[in-house]
Parts: sequence; structure tokens; C-alpha cells
Amino acid sequence: MLLSLAIVFACGTSKNKGGKKGINLFTLQQDKEFGAQVAAEIDGNSAQYPLLDSVQYKAAYDFVYKVRDKILASGNVVHKDDFNWRLRIIHDDSTLNAFCTPGGYIYIYTGILKFLDTEDQFAGVLGHEIAHADMRHSTRQMTRMYGIQVLLDVLAGDMAALKQVTSGLLGLKFSRKAEAQADEMSVNYLCPTDYNADGGAGFFIKIQEMGGARTPEFLSTHPDPGDRVEHFQNLAITNGCQGRNNYAAEYKAMIATLPQ
Repeated sequence: MLLSLAIVFACGTSKNKGGKKGINLFTLQQDKEFGAQVAAEIDGNSAQYPLLDSVQYKAAYDFVYKVRDKILASGNVVHKDDFNWRLRIIHDDSTLNAFCTPGGYIYIYTGILKFLDTEDQFAGVLGHEIAHADMRHSTRQMTRMYGIQVLLDVLAGDMAALKQVTSGLLGLKFSRKAEAQADEMSVNYLCPTDYNADGGAGFFIKIQEMGGARTPEFLSTHPDPGDRVEHFQNLAITNGCQGRNNYAAEYKAMIATLPQ
């Protein structure tokens, strides 16, 4: 047993792009498998997750995939070629959110799309979600949350343990540290592009301007929006990012294609 634990930890200890080590008992393949299982649960639950049809709303899907491809082409996405990076739009105008499962299955609510004003703001939000999968935050956090025996059972193919972990992924909330790292990586992804690299700050600026009237519940456990705006902006300056385009007109045209 001790030998098996030593092998698992040796294989699961990884280093992120910044050089900081973190324990992750899951392999990249398991990230993809967990993500696919969570995606299947979401795709099969139209009552809770009413997905827009990718054929009927082709213009909107073409737009979000164009932004995704621009981020992936930045050269800074570590697992660019390892994950699927599949996008789905959820028709829910009241929810200001987007989320990403392990393996790069990304979900975007129409609420946040309509809340944002420009393409660079959306690119910043999308970059943040890509970062969660790219930095493998979900399976790192699951490693911390669950006991070693549960994870060993998952790795051994125990289906009950696998379902327990998969279900946990749907309600997963990231740490403040993980959120700050995702913000940082969003800037890094956008920096080589022609977008404003601090585009992700736009979401938090709008939240502040509204005085918290539509503050998403998940922000209650996250870093202060004002601090995050400053963090985005300072990183863009420090990294010497040169992009200045926001493509506001193109973004407005895409929003017009969504169900009103």
C-alpha cells in the first residue's frame, strides 16, 4: 500500500508554468474522462442547462470559437493540444457566469455574454475559464478535497467512487489563489494577441459600476472585484502587452444573433 501511494504521488506531482509544485493524483487522460462525464450530465439535463443549438445559432458559436482559437494560438496555453476545448452556450439570461470542466469543456451563459460589451472583455473571461482547465485546478482541488483512499479507488476503476468525484465537479468552487492565477493566465493568453490583455477586468468594472446590484453569488468567496481589476491592469502593464483592440461592433453584432 505504501509503495502504491508513493508511485501515485510521484506520478501526480506536477509543476505549473510558474514553477510552483502541486499535488494532483489525476492524469491528463483522467482530466479528459472526468470532463467528458460532467459534460454528458450537463448535455443530458436540458431543464437545468438549456443549451443553444450549435446549428440554429451558428453565428454565435462561430464567434466564440473564433475567440477561443485566437487564445489557443497565443502559444501560452500549456495543454493546447491535450484537451478538447469544446464550447457550449447555455440559454439563461439571468446568470452572469461561465465555467470549465477538466479537459476543457467550457460552458458560457447568455447572461454573461449579454452583460459584457466588447470582444476583448469576452476574451478575458474565456481566457480565465481556459486557465482553470489548463492549470488543472479542478483535479488539483479534488485531490485536496477527497481522502487518499477515495482517489485510489477512482484510479483503480471503482465506478461508485468515480461517480462521487464526477458529481463533486459540478458544484466545485475554486480557491481565491486559483482564481487569482486564472486571472493572471488570462492576461498571459491575451498578451500576444491584438486584444487588450486586461480585457477580463471589464466584467469586474461593470459589476462595480452597478453597485453590486447583479453581483453573482460565486463572487462572495472570490477576491474583491476592485482588487481583480487592478490585478488585471497591472499585469498587462508589467508584461508590456501591446494589444489595444476591443472589437465592440463585432461583439454587438454577435449578441444580436442570440435569443432575445
